[in-house]
Amino acid sequence: MTIPDPTRTGTVDFNGWSTWYRVTGEPGRTPLVVLHGGPGAGHDYTLRIAGIARQGREVIHYDQLGIGRSTHLPEKGADFWTVQLFLDELDTVLKELGIADGYHLLGQSWGGMLAAEHAVRRPPGLRGLVIADSPASMELWLAGAAELRAQLPPDVQETLLKHEAAGTTDHEDYRAAEAVFNARHVCRTVPNPPEVLATWDNIATDPTVYHTMNGPNEFHVIGTMKEWTIIDRLHLIEAPTLLVSGRHDEATPETIRPFADHIPDVRWHFFEHSSHMPHVEEESLFLRVVGEFLDSTD
Repeated sequence: MTIPDPTRTGTVDFNGWSTWYRVTGEPGRTPLVVLHGGPGAGHDYTLRIAGIARQGREVIHYDQLGIGRSTHLPEKGADFWTVQLFLDELDTVLKELGIADGYHLLGQSWGGMLAAEHAVRRPPGLRGLVIADSPASMELWLAGAAELRAQLPPDVQETLLKHEAAGTTDHEDYRAAEAVFNARHVCRTVPNPPEVLATWDNIATDPTVYHTMNGPNEFHVIGTMKEWTIIDRLHLIEAPTLLVSGRHDEATPETIRPFADHIPDVRWHFFEHSSHMPHVEEESLFLRVVGEFLDSTD
């Protein structure tokens, strides 16, 4: 399917910086706001979710501060890049676009972690929540990553360990080994489509946020989010919630299970032929499943 063209684009002022946004579709049903992953990956790889606009609702993407078309701040240190910063930015986007009184939220990977942090605050305008391919804690994420790494070919495992120990994770051999993991557990559509490649390019061009909060890649997490968890607060979420998983997802079922166990109104859909990007790998089915959920919460 083709990615629909935006209806409009623009920026909102966030603490004197610029947050870029993209709106697809026309006002109708409750709008959907999409939160991209990373942190610091940019919105590009989530653009196929704009297909929801064909179902009669606006879909809003935006680049979080520090990446893509929003203001870049490479001089900022770890004390600046916090969960609260991105929660404040989300609140600003909702207010400035005039939708804070009624919206759905879909967060992918880190975006789902951010969406959950938003939802536990019980914002009155949140109608429905989609948490896609996201861990409930980074401890669980790392445990799942270790299990998946152990299933890689021995020479790939050896290359990863050698360069991680040496601190040479930018070496071409490490990148090649990393690509083996990604092709299994991040995006099984190989070669990756252009919008996914654009996100990898975003991180390579300015890795400030990703390296600070996460680390050098998806499974070697040494950044400030390493101790993050939301498990003990999940019971506070009031919004109806859909969990999305790929059967081969780097976000393994164990990393997602606390959402299913503790959110009061929750359902969980597995995409059997997907890894971490069902919206790319099984696009049509993804749009239908998410669309039906959003319809049920309007």
